[in-house]
Amino acid sequence: MSTPHRRLPPPAVRERAACMCVHGGSCSSFAPGHALHLIQARLSSTTPSEWVDAIIESADAETGVVSLRTIAEAERIMLWNGAGAARVASGTPVALHGRYDVLAVGALRFNVLRY
Repeated sequence: MSTPHRRLPPPAVRERAACMCVHGGSCSSFAPGHALHLIQARLSSTTPSEWVDAIIESADAETGVVSLRTIAEAERIMLWNGAGAARVASGTPVALHGRYDVLAVGALRFNVLRY
């Protein structure tokens, strides 16, 4: 004779999940400003005319805030990224994709949140 198994319901979620970048780890979210999704990277690479050249004015690695100024219109743009874009030195040339919010620093690509 076998003993019947009791099915346990899945535990209720008590807290909202937080991205690991908040705790100093690598991003576990594809929300704006977190990890760059493969589709986002592909879409930005297939629309090269929408990249805007810019220069980093300031970057705060602790808060993730990046300030850059476009070369063509001298427009100031404030960004946030939790995946390491704020570790870039001031004066570094970058490119920003306007439609897909991707920041290119050399060969590196970052998902950014504009504010």
